[in-house]
Amino acid sequence: MGVEPDIDYSGVFAALPSPCLVLGTDLVIADANAAFCAVTGRSRGELVGQYLFDTFPSNPASPEADGVATLKDSLHRVLSSRQTDHMALQKYDIPVAGNPEVFKERWWTAINVPVLGPGGEVAWIVHRSEDMTEVVRARRTADLPSVSPGREAAMEAELYSRARQLQRLNEELRQAHARERRIAVALQEAMLHSPDLARHPDVAVRYLPATGSLNVCGDWYDAVDLPTDRFTVTVGDVVGHGLMAATVMGRLRSALSAATRAVYGPAQALEVLGLYARSVEGALAATVAQVLVDCHSRLLFYSSAGHPPPVLLHTDGTCTLLDQATDPPLGARPEHVPRPQATATYTPGDTLILYTDGLIERRGEDIDAGLSRLISTLAACTAFGAEHLADALLARLDVASGADDDIALVVVRLDRTTKPSAP
Repeated sequence: MGVEPDIDYSGVFAALPSPCLVLGTDLVIADANAAFCAVTGRSRGELVGQYLFDTFPSNPASPEADGVATLKDSLHRVLSSRQTDHMALQKYDIPVAGNPEVFKERWWTAINVPVLGPGGEVAWIVHRSEDMTEVVRARRTADLPSVSPGREAAMEAELYSRARQLQRLNEELRQAHARERRIAVALQEAMLHSPDLARHPDVAVRYLPATGSLNVCGDWYDAVDLPTDRFTVTVGDVVGHGLMAATVMGRLRSALSAATRAVYGPAQALEVLGLYARSVEGALAATVAQVLVDCHSRLLFYSSAGHPPPVLLHTDGTCTLLDQATDPPLGARPEHVPRPQATATYTPGDTLILYTDGLIERRGEDIDAGLSRLISTLAACTAFGAEHLADALLARLDVASGADDDIALVVVRLDRTTKPSAP
């Protein structure tokens, strides 16, 4: 047998001609090669340790530049599927180095490749990109001589190769239970759609079905805007997985959304939902927690029906569990009893976290251990924005690739600008 060569893989990565990043599962940049630094105008020191979408945010002046959203979706697909994801040509403008208010037009193709750990979990993601801006501009103007013949040929070959790869992958997806998956995904997206959520840039949501499921589950989230600078955020959990649990979830979510708009406060809304749940098969053991945020008084009003307590993360790293208004799950009582409600104050810069039990529960472990792990993790994340914190929580709690149970997560950054923006 031959001797294994002693390869300097760090040196190989640094020398790769295509721009490449290594990302952690929290989407923080762990390494960047020289080609990536050159094409983005950043040094390696400026990139390493930074959350990817803080360093390369959306261009607010170019609505058609949807690269942030499509890249984020691709990276989350890699985390959940543990498979390589090929991205088609996309517009992703990047801010000028040293002048973050000014963006440069950029067009890219990219491949995101998972690096699996010893247990089969995603440990890292290799992001390889190719700058196609010159080709796109040349096609616009038909000024092909402005691109060197060798460079043009390489870019054309790259585009052709990516197109063929995407064509093959799409065909495989069509053959792999396409009809069932389309129905399931469409159903879940329709039931989780929240128009009010779009008016809250400081609110991040995540939804991860249990590994091996059909992309649908009984976990859910919602946000409802109310008059006088108030809004509610909610998470809920229906027992079970699949279409049946998702159907029950959709009915409960719609009923609570209507109740929230018609009554005053989370306790009354959950009272209405509990009465309704008695007539919905499969809903009696469902749990839900709702928090009303009053931006004017900086008060949180909350109530819980058998759900794990929301957490208020303070700017000094301490946490308050919102556990003073906990009641049994929906429909658990044979007779109607008013639900409890409690209040808590918040300071601008605090962060509110609501979640379902899949985030913290582990098989054979007491739930208090999961809560302690969550609080310890949050203590190191006080400076994170909502999107960054959502990704960091999933990564650091080792569920970014999915878990045995479904997960719904809502993160609310309680700044002075938390109140809903005008539609």
